[in-house]
Amino acid sequence: MYLLMGVLVALLISAAELWKFTPERTVKRALAVCLKNLFVIPVITGTVQMHVFHYPHYLTTGVGGVGAVLFSLLLALLVGVSLLTVHAVVNRSITFERSDVDTKKGRGLRILGLALAFLGCMCVFMTKWCKREYGDIPIDQLVVTYLSPTTGSDMVDYTAVLEGPVLWSLFFTTIYGLFAFSKAQVKYHYGETVKVILAEKGHRIVSLVLAIAMLVGGLGYGAWRFKFDSLVNAYMNTSTFIDDHYVDPRDANIQFPEKKRNLIHIYLESMENSYMSKDLGGFMDENLIPELTEIAREGYSFSHLPDQFGGPESAIGTTWSVASMVNMSTGLPMKVPTEANSYGSENNFLPGACMMGDLLKEQGYEQTLMFGADSDFGGLTYCFKSHGDFKIMDYKYAVWTGMIPENYLVWWGYEDDKLFEFAKEELTRMSETGKPFNFVMETADTHRPEGYLSPNAPTPYPNQYANVVAYSSAEVNKFVRWIQEQPFYENTTVVITGDHLSMESIFFEYYKFDDNYRRSQYNVILNPYPGVASDSKEILFNREYANFDFFPTILTSIGATYDGHRLGIGTDLFSGAPTIFEEYGFKKANKELEKRSKLYNDKILEDPTPTL
Repeated sequence: MYLLMGVLVALLISAAELWKFTPERTVKRALAVCLKNLFVIPVITGTVQMHVFHYPHYLTTGVGGVGAVLFSLLLALLVGVSLLTVHAVVNRSITFERSDVDTKKGRGLRILGLALAFLGCMCVFMTKWCKREYGDIPIDQLVVTYLSPTTGSDMVDYTAVLEGPVLWSLFFTTIYGLFAFSKAQVKYHYGETVKVILAEKGHRIVSLVLAIAMLVGGLGYGAWRFKFDSLVNAYMNTSTFIDDHYVDPRDANIQFPEKKRNLIHIYLESMENSYMSKDLGGFMDENLIPELTEIAREGYSFSHLPDQFGGPESAIGTTWSVASMVNMSTGLPMKVPTEANSYGSENNFLPGACMMGDLLKEQGYEQTLMFGADSDFGGLTYCFKSHGDFKIMDYKYAVWTGMIPENYLVWWGYEDDKLFEFAKEELTRMSETGKPFNFVMETADTHRPEGYLSPNAPTPYPNQYANVVAYSSAEVNKFVRWIQEQPFYENTTVVITGDHLSMESIFFEYYKFDDNYRRSQYNVILNPYPGVASDSKEILFNREYANFDFFPTILTSIGATYDGHRLGIGTDLFSGAPTIFEEYGFKKANKELEKRSKLYNDKILEDPTPTL
């Protein structure tokens, strides 16, 4: 079908060339023109389609849908018109002659066109860059990240944007500018006939129309790739779905056992079940994370598959690190603020939410967050300080206390090799206080781009990120085995979760991941409170759930009881009760979660406590 589009366009371009640019109309000449275009246009179109836009086939009939065929037709037309224009210029059927007409109005419109063209190019190249670097990043993540502090973020991304999208945009805008600011008028020659087809005014109009087309096209492309309809849904449409299903933990009669159980929650950056071998539910030929696989076998791991390792759905407001921590601590998605509110300012990080830290603080828990980067990024400092008064042991803390030298900087702060050693020291200290403790930590070495490969890591794989993932699995295993050897482990529940799906798109391209394969986050709960869990396949497998379902599940795992099976909009997975996705279906429920929620805006994003 694609080849047919190329042939069709070649015949149309041949007719146009013979009609308007070939005075010598003989059978021999017509045949030569047709043969030339029938060869050149399909070859160029096919090459671009396969090697630039990565279509799998060109010659095979029936491949691709209507959209793909239309794209092939438009691409062939672009190639054909470009070749026809080159032919006309080379044969002087079209000439360019200097025009001395110039006006302030004309210069103003050209400058405006230059700005519009640059913005259009930036929309295209920023979209392509984001999709390549971060994968299928949702628009809600971009908006929430924009509204949150970016302190401690990696400057590599800013440099990459300047060297990538900005530079490419400047390149194409420069080409546009050469045309827009040219003082040439275009003339058409056919025999003795000479016509001005583009004078100064026409040149000005065409330049502006082209610039507007570039902007509209760029915006349209970005809106399509980022699914802006979900953002429109968030701002323009209202749903009572969250309001109808939300259970405020403060009203759920939560009771803790007399002997409080310690909690250790290890968030593993971008850790997926996908890294396992195919027979286990992963996508790899060889299991990259055998140690984590063994740990998952020892505990309780919830899967969407019938008998293999799997995980939660990538629901709205759950697909990045800060969101994941919010989900598993509140039972709520991290939604786009639709009022005059933002995330990550002091005393204003979900002030109306009741979080895990709030509940455990009331029970006398000592709480620590450990993070190898700057926890100000994304507002984590504000989140954990205002909800549980955690001791924040991040990169800044490590420098301030002399744990690392003042000028020390590896990856996002300090590497996971140090993180695990610091965590052992802090856990030992917390276990000796006589109080129950809640220790939360997150790794970072498996973050994009390509991960941080420790000098201690072996490199059995040809892909760096694969080696980083494998080393992380081995090091997490050592840390977990150390925990299990400690006196406090008997009364401690350990939760290990991948925070979100990896954004290391180059890795997935390298190993040729199938788009139809459903990737999922790693998860396991070790040593839950006696009697709360069973090995029933009904509660562990064939589950459709999200990160926010871990909130009530984790509370149950440390022996807490409460009315019903739901907290926030999350469902206790140990209970076997249906989650909102199992009850309503993922697509329907997730679409409702996109929409504006009055309860979320008025009681979660704002502090409902009246001020005096």
